[in-house]
Amino acid sequence: MRVISGEYGGRRLKAVPGVNTRPTTDKIKESIFNMIGPYFDGGVVLDLFAGSGGLSIEAVSRGYDRAILIDKAPQAIQTIKENIEITKEVEKFDVFRNDAKRAIQLLAKKEEKIDLLFLDPPYAKQEIVQQIEQMNQLDLFNHQAMIVCEVDKQVDLPEMIDDFICLKNEKYGVTKIVIYEKRA
Repeated sequence: MRVISGEYGGRRLKAVPGVNTRPTTDKIKESIFNMIGPYFDGGVVLDLFAGSGGLSIEAVSRGYDRAILIDKAPQAIQTIKENIEITKEVEKFDVFRNDAKRAIQLLAKKEEKIDLLFLDPPYAKQEIVQQIEQMNQLDLFNHQAMIVCEVDKQVDLPEMIDDFICLKNEKYGVTKIVIYEKRA
């Protein structure tokens, strides 16, 4: 695993030890950023199930201002912190050990708007539609925010979730990437 492009391009990332976390492969990560970018001019990224932190680090490498990374697993948090160290810009990343539901509530209190959301929950515990609806109701998104969902290829997400419309729906082996954009 590595940072593919941008300011941190080529730097190696660690995977979370064990079998409980599915790292996004470099191939899928590159495909995601080709679909949504590939480069950006500022903004805030939120990764609710950050794992190794690879997607958020890639987003900041490609031009986002900062990233908020959430995961409830202690090993994931440790790996995220180690991976952020390789950027030499740790101030661009906020890392929190929390579950998604509590994290969403805490983010609502900060009044910070999200430009890009990564949702890659454990396949067996997905509540993607409910999480997007809750975050939208709490007004956590900037206009034209994007959401990248990584799900099992068998999962069918709706074409619309609240103000978000599906832009892309691509399969990569056992994984499906679904990208939404907030309508103006």
